[in-house]
Amino acid sequence: MAMSGQDLSRTGQSRLRQFEEAPRPMVGYANDYVPGHWTGLHRHPRAQLLFAVAGVMRITTEAALFVVPPGTGLWVPADTLHGVQMDGVVRMRALFLRADAAASGPSAVTVIAASPLLRELILTVCGEPVVWDAGGPIRLVAELVLHEIGRAGTRPLSLPACRDPRLARVAAALIADPADPRDLDALAVVAGASVRTLARLFRTDTGMSFQQWRCQLRMTEALARIAQGVPPARVASAVGYASVPAFGAVFRKTFGTTPAMAGPEKRGTLPSWSALRGPSPPKAEVI
Repeated sequence: MAMSGQDLSRTGQSRLRQFEEAPRPMVGYANDYVPGHWTGLHRHPRAQLLFAVAGVMRITTEAALFVVPPGTGLWVPADTLHGVQMDGVVRMRALFLRADAAASGPSAVTVIAASPLLRELILTVCGEPVVWDAGGPIRLVAELVLHEIGRAGTRPLSLPACRDPRLARVAAALIADPADPRDLDALAVVAGASVRTLARLFRTDTGMSFQQWRCQLRMTEALARIAQGVPPARVASAVGYASVPAFGAVFRKTFGTTPAMAGPEKRGTLPSWSALRGPSPPKAEVI
């Protein structure tokens, strides 16, 4: 996943400057995007908390691809090169945080669980002007936002980047079709490398075996689709499972809940939605 440059248009940069230079410790940004919209690669001088009221965001960084469904947010530290792809209609509500306020957040790009309280706080800040009344009650809301960010659980809903060109070709094929059934032998042809080399590249580039990386891809993609309301049976097929029970078992092991209970109709009332633990870390292997 090679990235360089800054593709955000001058119009976009100009429009966002007021949020990046606001005198307040935190300001809200609200915008709706059409399906497939790509922001281009860009950086911000301030940290961001990206959150979608509806739709799924796919955020690319130099280290990983992050899939962020409703109910989660993505913390992006200042000056991080990233691009956002909109999966479906996305109603983005984001926060820009000054350096002193950003100290409450993680040091790296991180998917966090957005509690119902944090969701409402984000919406409240986004409803305020860029230069809000520093002496008014909104300052207490801003302080509570920082408290909630500091205590939020993290969700490893990301796919490690594949930097080697041979590995990147394989990753692109599987990301385009998570149900692709080809094994390492067949994918070695796509990579233009031997099976042994391809297996080694997965471990050295991503820290995972090929099987672990593909499972992470399938489960992350499954959660994104379920969050958009796609029925579990269709999701199972779309990510490569011939059996719905088998898919459900892996999903439950990965996220700690069933596909049906992770759907949008359950999100507002189910405590475990905000407690989804994300894909389990890979088991230690002898490399």
